[in-house]
Amino acid sequence: MALTKITNDLLDLGSDTGALGLPKGTEAQRPSNPVEGTLRHNSEIDETKLETFDGTDWRKINKFVDTTPYSVDYLVIAGGAGGGGSFYGAGGGSGGLRTSYGVSGGGGAAESQLTLTPATSYIITIGGGGASSSNGLNSVFSTIISIGGGTGGKESSINGASGGSGGGATLNEGIPGSGTLNQGFGGGNGNTPVVNNASGGGGGGSGSIGISSSGYSAGNGGNGISSTITGSSIAYAGGGGGGGFGDQVWIQGIGQAGGGNGSFNTAGNAATPNSGSGGGGCGAFSVGGQGGSGVVILRMPTARYSGTTTGSPTVTTDGTDTILTYTQSGTYTA
Repeated sequence: MALTKITNDLLDLGSDTGALGLPKGTEAQRPSNPVEGTLRHNSEIDETKLETFDGTDWRKINKFVDTTPYSVDYLVIAGGAGGGGSFYGAGGGSGGLRTSYGVSGGGGAAESQLTLTPATSYIITIGGGGASSSNGLNSVFSTIISIGGGTGGKESSINGASGGSGGGATLNEGIPGSGTLNQGFGGGNGNTPVVNNASGGGGGGSGSIGISSSGYSAGNGGNGISSTITGSSIAYAGGGGGGGFGDQVWIQGIGQAGGGNGSFNTAGNAATPNSGSGGGGCGAFSVGGQGGSGVVILRMPTARYSGTTTGSPTVTTDGTDTILTYTQSGTYTA
């Protein structure tokens, strides 16, 4: 690098396109008799590497850190419920869906963005999908809580359970589970067309109620909701399909948005992991399908993304935004 002396007090570096190489080393390698204004690169400091001697002590030259709060978008989906087990099980309800980026479940509008404070750690909890005849678990991002789905009815417990979305009922007299306001819808009704034949209704979805069974057709799950928070349109949180049992050939209930299909005289089908969708109802002599685990997705300006996380989220970008997709519990430090 060429240095041009302009005056006794100034060196001209402006015409050079290279870089200025500074002395570097550990703290133990600092000069023993530095003078005020000495500048060096400290190889032991984790973040800001430059330091200068002020005549008494070595001081870090801190980079600018924006400490103003900033807003993030979110999609928080709870775990879907398992389908009803035993005989003529109904479909499991989806986990509740809350978002600031598009419509929320249960007919809800987009919620407000969440404002984060820099250097504060925010907890993310991913709700597990329910096993056979079990509700899903809640998912959480800071103050945003989505409720786990309600399981579907079965031979020994014909009512659907309430949850983020409600489970379907089985038999004529069964009562479907209810959904949670602004998170999901209720399940569908069951049906008993003839002696020794019975079916379950579909589990509720984030986008619509579960379908009631009719004739020899078990109920389909309620619709999920598509979100573009990642930059692509992906459907989440659909209800599981109902199952059927008897001496006639049943049409199984179909799960939606990754929800499990119901079955005819066999085990229900599992929902897709991290979809928040419900599991399919069991036909007979077996178990309902596992509900899909939940997911939490955050979207924020890349300029404000701290890069400090736990839980190994997938990090992607879309335009000027960074997207974090959590499929297991963790944290984000703003």
